Amino acid sequence: PTRPSSCRFNILHKTLVARLNTCCRLQAMNTAGRNLPKVYITRRIPPDGLKALQQAGSCEIQQWDSDDPVPRSELLKKVSGIHALYCLLTEKIDKEVLDAAGPSLKVVSTMSVGYDHLSLDELKNRGIRVGFTPDVLTEAVAELTIALLLATSRRLIEAVEEAKNGGWGTWKPLWMCGSGLTESTVGIIGLGRIGEAIVNRLRPFGVKKFLYNDIAPREELAAKISVDFVSLEELAKQSDFLLVCCALTPETQGMCNKGLFSKMKRSSVFINTSRGAVVNQEDLYHALANGQIASAGLDVTVPEPLPTNHPLFKLKNCVILPHIASATVETRNAMAALAAHNLLAGLKGEAMPKELKL
Repeated sequence: PTRPSSCRFNILHKTLVARLNTCCRLQAMNTAGRNLPKVYITRRIPPDGLKALQQAGSCEIQQWDSDDPVPRSELLKKVSGIHALYCLLTEKIDKEVLDAAGPSLKVVSTMSVGYDHLSLDELKNRGIRVGFTPDVLTEAVAELTIALLLATSRRLIEAVEEAKNGGWGTWKPLWMCGSGLTESTVGIIGLGRIGEAIVNRLRPFGVKKFLYNDIAPREELAAKISVDFVSLEELAKQSDFLLVCCALTPETQGMCNKGLFSKMKRSSVFINTSRGAVVNQEDLYHALANGQIASAGLDVTVPEPLPTNHPLFKLKNCVILPHIASATVETRNAMAALAAHNLLAGLKGEAMPKELKL
């Protein structure tokens, strides 16, 4: 039997309403997608960082999907109209980039502890918030600093080459002798989190004395880990191992120069895992080549990468690494995730996990 017309009408009505609701939801989703804040990521980043951004579902993501830095022209084009920028140390975020981005840009999140690549005055004047990634790489950088110190002081790279090229002959009492840590004096320029972690790792080696210099005495921390504050001149004179762990600022730029090296012991070992520009590399080369200091280990240089024909590469008493202090899988993922969470919090107007106060 046929259904009453009123019944057929009700079924048709329900069907049309359901379809209309579905269309409205899809349109709303599409509209929301178009209105999501736009984020540009300047490099291929560790998976935990990208995952955090994607799972949030609260932003539209564009990315330079390469292990190599984004070309400047591409960066200037892609930042137009974005709301947040996720960058690395390799991108100079200056007036030109900020002008290209326009007034929509509210957040810059850098996957780094250092921020000398950011034009802070420009960011502050435009009211743009900045996130960075301190703390999470402390342990990895401290570990690498110790590894570089040992590789340099015990001449490990030289020894490997001698074993490879046939220089390994009969056992010789004075061959390949380096410097040991036991009963030594270790000096640290910049007693922050990384400096503290280095001291804690070096103490079991039997170091006799730890000294440090900073922009001001860090009395509470120094007392906690038994480190003595001295002038920079005294630090250079007394240290058997001089480790640079400070931030790059106008005050620290080029501070490790011929004046510093001339005061160091001829047997001293110099290590830099902070920023390349803290060191005057020409002065360092002359100090090493002339035997003013015994050796140097660098994880950072100017420029990066350092040209393969640079004079420092020709010295046997200089160990150079390609800026790998934070290069553990765990640390890089933690940095990427923290940068992502800084960015997301900034877009929401919330407190960032780690915000740089401008």
